[in-house]
Amino acid sequence: MSAAAISVPIHKHKPSRVLPGFHLSLGFTIFYLSLIVLIPLSAVFLKTFTMTWDLFIAAVTSDRVVASYKLTFGASLLAAFFNAIFGGIVAWVLVRYKFPGKKFIDALVDLPFALPTAVAGIALTALYAPNGWLGRYLEMVGIKVAFTPLGVLVALTFIGLPFVVRTIQPVLEDAERELEEAAASLGASHWQTFAKVIFPTIFPALLTGFALAFARATGEYGSVIFIAGNMPMVSEITPLFIVTKLEQYDYAGATAIAVVMLLVSFVMLLTINLLQAWTRKRGQAEKV
Repeated sequence: MSAAAISVPIHKHKPSRVLPGFHLSLGFTIFYLSLIVLIPLSAVFLKTFTMTWDLFIAAVTSDRVVASYKLTFGASLLAAFFNAIFGGIVAWVLVRYKFPGKKFIDALVDLPFALPTAVAGIALTALYAPNGWLGRYLEMVGIKVAFTPLGVLVALTFIGLPFVVRTIQPVLEDAERELEEAAASLGASHWQTFAKVIFPTIFPALLTGFALAFARATGEYGSVIFIAGNMPMVSEITPLFIVTKLEQYDYAGATAIAVVMLLVSFVMLLTINLLQAWTRKRGQAEKV
């Protein structure tokens, strides 16, 4: 007896989405990003294009502007580097230790987020001025913070710390303690456990926090102008120079400096993101 083969068509259903409407949401996303990000940035470039090439070079390469570049980007990199080190230590202490006042210190980390930047600048100036609570004692040993590039570094470190702490903290909380215990049982020292087990886990998050702290520091204005002193060629930051150009109605010159800051920041953030992607890919390859 022959049995007729019955073929049942199999319909492949696309996986249902919890929130439908991809095309509508994508269009809204592009519209929103264009309205908030792309159009303002394109306006900066378009305004700069009204200048001739010689005027553009003269505007962005004057001695005062170059000195402000060095201070802004140099201090931002140093502040992000210090925050990467000490912010990682703060995150480690908050995750791995229990002590009285832990919740208060954890909430205190977010203070630079909530505090207006002008208030932060005034507070830091009052603290580190030559007659301030800490400044008077630092003056005795020959260290001057307020109204110097060191004051700019202090302000940028203050406003960038929460970015590193809040980026590393959840990664440490989700880290598997079993791997550390396994490394210790195999005879690894504390330093070897940190270098081979813990650091590779938190390194991508550390890079992200570094990038966020650097990005915030390059555009910081309110907390810096009070403690910097704003002395030309010494403690004058680039955002202040842009504001000065705007007050002088030199809109093309202000946008020209802004374009240089935008390009330099983009290149540095792109480099950090590429390094982060490389470390993530390398970590996945090692797991396989």
